[in-house]
Amino acid sequence: MHGPAPALRPRPRRLGVPLTFRLALRELRGGLAGFAVFLACIALGVAAIAGVASIARSLTDGLGREGARILGGDLTYSLINREATPDERAVLEAQGRVTVVTTLRAMALAGGDKGAALVELKAVGEGYPATGDLVTEPVGPLASLLAESDGAYGAVVDPVLLTRLDLKLGDRITVAGTPIVVRATLISEPDRIAAGIGFGPRVIVSRAALDATGLVQPGSLNRWSYRLQLPDASDAEIERRAAAIAAASPDAGWEMRARSNADPRFAKSIERFTQFLTLVGLTALIVGGVGVGNAVAAFVERKRGSIATLKSVGAPGGQVVALYLTQVMLIAGLATTIGLALGAGLPFAVDALFHDALPLPLNPTIAPGELALAAAYGLLTALAFAILPLGRAHDIPVSGLFRDVVDPGSVKTRLRYRFILAAALAGLVGLAVATAFDRRLALIFIAAAAIAFGLLRLVALGLMALARRLPRPRSAAPRLALANLHRPGALTPAIVLSLGLGVTLLVALSLIDANVRNTLSRSLPARAPNLFFLDIPAAEADGFHAFLGTEAPGAKIERVPMMRGRITALDGVPVAAIKPPEDAAWVLDGDRGITYAEDVPEGSRIVAGSWWNAEQARTPLVSFDAELARSLNLSVGSTVTVNVLGRTLEAKIANLRKVEWRSLGINFVMVFSPGTFRGAPHSDLATLTLPNGPDAKAEAVILRDVARAYPSVTSIRVKEALEAVNEVVGKLVLAIRGASGIAVVASLFVLAGALAAGHRARLYDAVVLKVLGATRRRLLTAYTLEYGALGLATAIFGVLAGTLAGWVIVTRVMKLEFTPDVSGALLVAASAVVFAIGLGLAGTWRILGRKPASYLRQL
Repeated sequence: MHGPAPALRPRPRRLGVPLTFRLALRELRGGLAGFAVFLACIALGVAAIAGVASIARSLTDGLGREGARILGGDLTYSLINREATPDERAVLEAQGRVTVVTTLRAMALAGGDKGAALVELKAVGEGYPATGDLVTEPVGPLASLLAESDGAYGAVVDPVLLTRLDLKLGDRITVAGTPIVVRATLISEPDRIAAGIGFGPRVIVSRAALDATGLVQPGSLNRWSYRLQLPDASDAEIERRAAAIAAASPDAGWEMRARSNADPRFAKSIERFTQFLTLVGLTALIVGGVGVGNAVAAFVERKRGSIATLKSVGAPGGQVVALYLTQVMLIAGLATTIGLALGAGLPFAVDALFHDALPLPLNPTIAPGELALAAAYGLLTALAFAILPLGRAHDIPVSGLFRDVVDPGSVKTRLRYRFILAAALAGLVGLAVATAFDRRLALIFIAAAAIAFGLLRLVALGLMALARRLPRPRSAAPRLALANLHRPGALTPAIVLSLGLGVTLLVALSLIDANVRNTLSRSLPARAPNLFFLDIPAAEADGFHAFLGTEAPGAKIERVPMMRGRITALDGVPVAAIKPPEDAAWVLDGDRGITYAEDVPEGSRIVAGSWWNAEQARTPLVSFDAELARSLNLSVGSTVTVNVLGRTLEAKIANLRKVEWRSLGINFVMVFSPGTFRGAPHSDLATLTLPNGPDAKAEAVILRDVARAYPSVTSIRVKEALEAVNEVVGKLVLAIRGASGIAVVASLFVLAGALAAGHRARLYDAVVLKVLGATRRRLLTAYTLEYGALGLATAIFGVLAGTLAGWVIVTRVMKLEFTPDVSGALLVAASAVVFAIGLGLAGTWRILGRKPASYLRQL
C-alpha cells in the first residue's frame, strides 16, 4: 500500500525577465519620489566626466582640423639660433612653396621717460599668413602696414604694449636702435598657439626691419620657421614629402611638425589635464555613490510592505532583489542620460558663449566613445552602491521585514551580491586605469579613494563606539544627542562619509592653490634674481658686466655662455625610438638651453662621478641632471648626442648633478666641458640680483638704461615672467576648482539625502518624545548637539586628511615646497560644522512642528 500523500507545498513563483521588467516599470509609474538625490548625484558625476571628455575631444579635433592654420603651413621645419643654409632651403623648396617666419625676444624702447618693455618680435616675409587671417585694427594690407616710410619701418603690435608704454597709433618705438612706427594693433593671429607662452606683447615686423635691427647674430637666441604649403596634398603625400626632406638633410637638426599633429606637446597637455579633471569628476561620482546608497536604503525601507507581500506569495528573495534592482538601474539610466545630455552639450555651449574669446580652436562635436565611457562610470557606480542595500532584503523573513522598523536584524549579505559589488568596483578601477594617460596617477587616485572611504568608515564606527561608552549625561538634551549618535539607524555613517569627503577635498584644494600661488608670487622672487639678460654678444660680455656693476652697485651678477641644442640620441639610440616616462619626456622634446663651464655651477651638487679637471675639460664631456638621468636610464659613462647649430656631436656623461631649480638661478640640464664647443659662436646669459630684493623702480631704470646702451640685449624681469606663468596656472586652477566644485556639490546632495533618509526615524522620535513632554526647544538643543558633534569630528578628520593629500600633491607631484595654510583649513572646518548644524536643523524644523495625533493613529 502506498503511504499517505505528502502535503502539498506551494512552489516559489519565479518572476521571468519580461515580467520583472514589466513590474519594475509599473511601480515606477508612481513617480520618482525619494530619488531626487540619487538622480542629482549620478547626473552631476556623469555630466562632469562627459563634459570634460567632450571638450577635450573638441579641442583635439579642433587642433587636427586647424592644424595647417596653427602651423602656418602643411609642414613646418624649425631651427634654433641659425638660418637654414642655401642647400637646406633648396631641399625644402623642392617639395613646395616656402614662407619664412623668424621669432625672438627683444626690447622695445619708447621715447622720453616712458621706459622699455620686453616684446616677442616676429618677422614675417611675403605671403604671410599663408593660411588663416591676420586681423588688425585698422584693417589694411599687411605689406603696407609693415613697409618702410619716412626712415622708419611699420609694425603691428599687441594692444598690451600700447598700455604698458603709454603709446598710441602713430607713435614710434626703438628696437635695437631701429625706429619702428606703430601702425596697427593686433586683434587675432592665426598661428598664435604654435608660438607657445610668451613673456611679452607681440610685435610683428617685416624681414627687412629685422635685418635693420642687427639682432640676428651668431649665437643669438632666435627661431627660424620654414612653412611648406602643399595645397590639396593628402596626409599620406605629406608624410612622403617629409620622409624625402629627412633623407635629403639628415644632419640639419630640424624640428618638424605636420598639420595632422600640429602641436604634440599641447595635445599631450590636453590629455594629461583631461585625465586629472576626469578623476576629479569620478571623485564627484563616487561621492555621489554614497547618496545612491542612502537613497536605495530609504527606497528599500519604503518598499518594505511590497517586499513582504511578494515574499509572502512565494516570490524568491533573489527575484525580489532583481525586481527592485531593475527599478534602481532604470532610474540610474535616466540620471546617466541627463548627465550625458549636459556633458555632450557643454562644448557647444562654450563655443556659442565664448567663441571669440577662446585662444584655442574648438570644434564642438558629439564624442560617442567618451560619452559611452561616462555612461559606464555612472551605471557601474550606481550598481556598486545600490547592490548591498538591495541584497539585504533577500534573506530577511516576512515577519522580520515588518519588525525591522524597530528591531533591525543583523543579516549577512549573500556572496552573490558581494560578488556583484566586487565586479562593479573592478569595472570602475579597470576603466580608470585602462583609459588613463598616466596609469600611475590613476592607481594613486584609486588607492587614495579606497583609503579615504575606509578611514571615514572607521571614523564613523569609532565615533559611534565612543558615544556608546561615554557616561550618560543627566540633562535630557545631551543624553538624547549622545544616544542619536550610536542608535540603530543613526545618521552618523552617512553624515561622516559625505561631509568628510567634501571637507577633505576643499582643504586639499585650498592648500594646493595657496602653495602654488605662494611659490610663484611670493617665495620665489624673494630668493630669485631680479633680472635676466639674454643674447649678450660674447665680444661685449665684459663691457656689459662692467655696465651692470655701475648701474647697480653691490648687486650680484652672474653670467655664463649659452647656446641651444637638441638631444638626438642617448647611448646611441635615436630619440624617436625612446619612450621616456612622462616626467622626463620634455627634455627630449624640442631644443634645450646648454652651456659649458670649468667649475661646478652654483646651485648644483655632484651626486655621482666627478667634475672634470683641466686636462679632461678638453674632451667632449657632459654633466647631466641626476633626476632626469635616472628617469632616462642614464648613468656615468653613458653618451648623449646633441645637435647644436647644425653640428652633431657626442659627449660622455662625466657626472650627475642635483640641481636646485627653484632658486631660478642660472643652471642647465646639460653642462658641457669647455673643450666640447671650443670656438663655437654663442651669446652670454646673465642674471642680476639686487642686494635689497625686489625693487620695481630700480628694475625699471636698469631696463631702460640697458635698452639704450645695449639695444641687442634682451632683458626679462623675473616678476613679469612669473606673472605670465601665474596667469596660466590661475586658469588651470580655475578649471580644477570648477570640476572639484561638482564633487563638493555632490557631497552636499549626499548630506541632504542622508538627512532626508532619516526623516522617518526623526518623525517617529519627535512624535514619541513630544507625547512624553519634550518641548521643541529641548529637541532642537539635542539635534544641535548631535549635528555639531558630527560636524566637529568630521571637520577634524577632513583637515588632517586634506592636509596630507595637499602635502603629497604639492611635494611629490608638483615638486614644490609645502607650507600649511592653517587659516584656510580652519575656515573650511568651521564652515563644515556650521553647515552640518544648519542643514540638520533645517531638516528637522518641519518635523518638530508636526502634531502627534495624526501620526499616533498610524503606529
